[in-house]
Amino acid sequence: MNHQKYTTQAAGYDQEREGIERGKITMIEYPSATVGNTRKARVYTPPGYSSTEKYSVLYLLHGIGGDEDEWYTHGTPQIILDNLYADHKLKPMIVVLPNGRAMLNDRAEGDIFAPDKLEAFATFESDLLNDLIPYIEANYSVLTDREHRALAGLSMGGGQSLNMGLNNLDRFAWVGAFSAAPNTKEPELLVPEPQKVTDALNLLWLSCGDLDSLKYVSDRTDAYFSEHNVPHIWVEEQGDHDWPVWKNGLYQFAQLIF
Repeated sequence: MNHQKYTTQAAGYDQEREGIERGKITMIEYPSATVGNTRKARVYTPPGYSSTEKYSVLYLLHGIGGDEDEWYTHGTPQIILDNLYADHKLKPMIVVLPNGRAMLNDRAEGDIFAPDKLEAFATFESDLLNDLIPYIEANYSVLTDREHRALAGLSMGGGQSLNMGLNNLDRFAWVGAFSAAPNTKEPELLVPEPQKVTDALNLLWLSCGDLDSLKYVSDRTDAYFSEHNVPHIWVEEQGDHDWPVWKNGLYQFAQLIF
């Protein structure tokens, strides 16, 4: 159990630097049998990406009001990751930014809390496992075992990461949640067999801002993990339900995986 009150990130960790190699973010379209159409995702390939090497993959999920563009637009993951590469603090990895709302009209418009839209975030489990991951593994030079596959996300995506990652321990060895939302299953349902999770996971990460009104979700999850001796990192940061916390979550989590 690693409990940290606050983490500190390096100054300028999310600021674009001159004179360093950069990765690329591209938009892909993949066929989804789950939804019955073609869906979009963004993919970050690291500096010097080469088909002669094999890469680990992090699937990074957005919040309830976002889509495949949310991290890219507000979280600048490509800048954070490029800087970490330049400082030799990151293992070579591809980062996939999907749309976690798996339905025909998956845009974040109208009532984003409508029942069918909330249901679509649960449906994404099938889309991720059966459609997106196979597409990435067929089209990118990646390692395909669980040890080289991570799942993390912010808010609604943090809840998805816990729900789906801990439900598919044969597929993911690294799971992270930044300010997990109330879609996160109750701890007893999330981890009915604590020893199984303890044996399977290389890293289980929770972080949340100390001013976040949803912090109770992370608190109850941390308390259950602690009570059942499930190894995890719990970071209580200074901040609210907002991008500084989520970007720092990615910055810290990315350095620990693979």
